[in-house]
Parts: sequence; structure tokens; C-alpha cells
Amino acid sequence: GHTWMAGKPFRATFIWSSIITNLQSQVEVKRRRHNLKSYPDCFLGSEAVDVVLAHIIQSKFCGDEDVPRPKAVRLCQALMDSRVFEAVDTKVFGKEKRQAKFEDSSCSLYRFLNMPSPTKNTMESGSPDFQIFEEEQEYSNISPVKTDKSLEDVLGNLNSNTTITPQLMNLGLSQELVDEVWQQQTTLRLLQLIELPLLESLLEGKESPRPPLHGMDSDPDLLYTSNYVDREILKAFSEAQADDWLSAAVDCLEFLPDQLVVEVSRGLARCAEDTSQYKQLLYDILVQHYGKTEHPPLLSNHIFDIHSGISELLVNGKQEQALEALQLCLKLQDSRSREELRRLLRFMALASRPHKLKLHKEIENRMAVKRAFSSAIVYSAKLAKGKVDLLVLFMMDNHLDLFKIPVSLHKLVGDKLASIIKGKDPDVIVGTTYCRRLTGSAYVETIQKTTKEELWSLLRTIQENSRLSVKEKRRLLGQFYKGHPEIFVQYFGNQIASAYL
Repeated sequence: GHTWMAGKPFRATFIWSSIITNLQSQVEVKRRRHNLKSYPDCFLGSEAVDVVLAHIIQSKFCGDEDVPRPKAVRLCQALMDSRVFEAVDTKVFGKEKRQAKFEDSSCSLYRFLNMPSPTKNTMESGSPDFQIFEEEQEYSNISPVKTDKSLEDVLGNLNSNTTITPQLMNLGLSQELVDEVWQQQTTLRLLQLIELPLLESLLEGKESPRPPLHGMDSDPDLLYTSNYVDREILKAFSEAQADDWLSAAVDCLEFLPDQLVVEVSRGLARCAEDTSQYKQLLYDILVQHYGKTEHPPLLSNHIFDIHSGISELLVNGKQEQALEALQLCLKLQDSRSREELRRLLRFMALASRPHKLKLHKEIENRMAVKRAFSSAIVYSAKLAKGKVDLLVLFMMDNHLDLFKIPVSLHKLVGDKLASIIKGKDPDVIVGTTYCRRLTGSAYVETIQKTTKEELWSLLRTIQENSRLSVKEKRRLLGQFYKGHPEIFVQYFGNQIASAYL
């Protein structure tokens, strides 16, 4: 079996995070057609099983034994039950049809969840069934336990859905405590990545809540008002066009006020059957809305110092750290602004492509999009224009990865909750340390190198110190030579004769 994993107390946390991260990075996510309609950002059920199965085999989670495909299918079902992804619904005019069972099929569409919305089923489903791996496998260092009583299985369920489960409640953890741990560990990881001059705004600052989202959780009494119908007509229109650009633009309309949506709906009716006219109308409306400076930027103001630090990372070419820091920033934000930002960045990325609709007569699409929407994303008044541009373009280029939760944060939260459950002081910092283990030979080599550097520094100090008399220098150099002749010879080389002058 996987012996180096078997002894770890939270093996399931590692496996769970590993499978999620691999699936998100390896499965092909794109617009798919199904039953004469098209759906953005989807992947096929059969391809998800392929990716998960390959990862289980390559990582040897089940040792060297053959892993049957049904086992990977069951794991995909556990991922869906835990709200890592969902079956794509076919919502038309308020009616919804959604699969509850995962299907290993090229006709089944699924989409990753960026915005957790826990349901009763999610709450009751509890932890993923990690006995998928263990029912035929015994590890010498651990005893088999039932899934619903396994601490590592409970902690292994810490994915993007941070909602408390019955298992966590049974272990003495409240929703408030779990939320606090997520925020605390996110902040801790940010502080490891970037330096902040002030922490008060990060620890205590809150953004004023944004207005409720139009059209997503409508009041049943308002379900068939004219404004609601306008929004549903636009959704049906975008699905009929089978165009990623149009679909992304219409998705953004969900955050716009009713009057602008009505303006788009009426405007489309006046357009000829010309896709470029549709796109120009939608683009103009989005620029009109997001170009207004009175709207707060989608990247929260109260953690401005972090954004400044991230832009510094980008200036210095540290893109991996910048991406992780942005992911952590977005984890601290409210789900509504996070989802609005996700949709806007997706639209910007599509609209910025050179072969798409020409957005400006004089500049390329990429620069036009950046100019039109930057103020809606970053608080540009406090950040140099060059840094704003760099930050916005980086977010646009990495929009598919931006809203994922870093593996480092999964581990920090899992370790923290584990220590709390075991009765340890909740204020003790757990997680990443700043030490690394050395082999015996590396340790000896480090000692020798450091000693040599310090001795060279001492020789240089004696030789260059103008306050010492010639006699005193000779005395000190003589003492040094007696103790470390080889270093003395290496340092002075051909000038060794003059060292005593």
C-alpha cells in the first residue's frame, strides 16, 4: 500500500484535496451542447471518471492493485454530494431539472461550484466515503474505522463548501468556529506570502453589503413580473446563440439593475439578425454600468494593502505567489461579490481575444477591456496605474484558477480543526513552519560552508580595520593562522607573504 501515507493521521485530507485539485486542473472545461442547447464551463461525466481513475492509479492510493472504474464513479458521486461540482441544470422560465445521481456518461454535463450554496441534502450527506479506498485495503499502521466515525474522513470533507456538517458538530465544532478558523488560517497564509504594514483593516474591516442579486432567488410573488421575464428571455436568447461571448455577457446582466436589463431586452428586439450588433449592445451596457465610479470595486477595499503587496509580487515576477494570494483574498470576500467578479473576468477574457468583436477603433481588445473595467475591479485611486493594469490583466488571464481554494489553505484548516478537536489551545498557530529537515551529509556540508564564510568575514574585518595598528594586525593574523591555516592560505593566496608586513 501507500506506506508513507498510511501513518499520517489525516491521510484522507491529503487524498481529498489531491483528487479535487487534480480534477479541477486536468478535466476539460468548456462550452458544451446538449439537446440543442449550449452550456458554458462544463465537463463530461465520463471524462471526470477518466481523470479521477488515472489519478488514483498514478498516486497509488490503493497500492499496486487494479482499481475498477466503478470505484472512481463512486468517488465522483462523493465529490458531487460534497458540492465540489454539480450536475448542469436546464433551467427555463423558472423550471429546473437537475440530476441527483452522478452518471459516467458523455451525455452528462457537470460544472464546478465556485459559490457554495449548501442545501439540506448537502448537510445530511456528511463526509465523502473514503472507505471507497479502504474496503479492500488494509494498512499496517491504522485500524479500519467506519466512515461516519472517522475523524480524518470528516476533516477530509473540507473543500470549497465550508458549511458545518453533523459530524463536525458531533466533534464539538460550531459553524461559527469553523468560519473563524477559515478566516484565521486564510489570513495567516496571506501573512506568510506578503508583508502588510497594518493588520487592523484585514482582521476587522468589513465591506458594506451589496444589494441582493437580481433574478437568482426571486420572490415567488414576483416570479413572472415583466422584469423577470426580460431576464429569462435574455437567458434563452444566449442559449440559442451557442456563443461563449454572448453567454458570458448575459451572465453578467444578472448583477445589473432592472432598467439596464430592460434596455438590453428591448434593444435586442430592434437589432437585425446580426451577432455583432447583439454583442455591441451588450458590451456598451456593461461598460455603462461598470464604468460608474460610485460603485465600490469588486476586489474589497478594506484589504487594500494586500492588493498592493500582490502587485509587488507581480512586478517582481512571482506569479505563483501572486495567484495564491489572490485566491486567499477572494476567500475572504463575500460570495456575492466573488461570483460577480468571476463572471465579469470571464466575460473580459472572452471579449479581449483579438479575433472577437472589435471593441475600439484605435486600440486592441485586450487594452480596451482593461480600460473599460479596471475601475470596477480594483480601487485604482490608491494604486499606481501600472500596477492596476498589471493586476487586472493577471486576474483576467488567470480567471479559471483564481476562484479555487489553494491546497495550502486546505491543509492549514484541516490541521487547525484537528488540533482543536484534540483539545489543544485554539490560539496556537499550526501549519507551515520555517524549518526543513536535512540529511546528515547536507547538515555537515552546511556547517562547513557557514563556518568558512564566517572565518573569511573575520579575516576581512581584521585586514580592513583601519583602527588596528600594524603590530596588532600581525598578532591577530598570527593567532588566526595557528587555528585555521588552510582558511588563511585560501584567503590570502599569493599575497600570504605580505599578510605579516
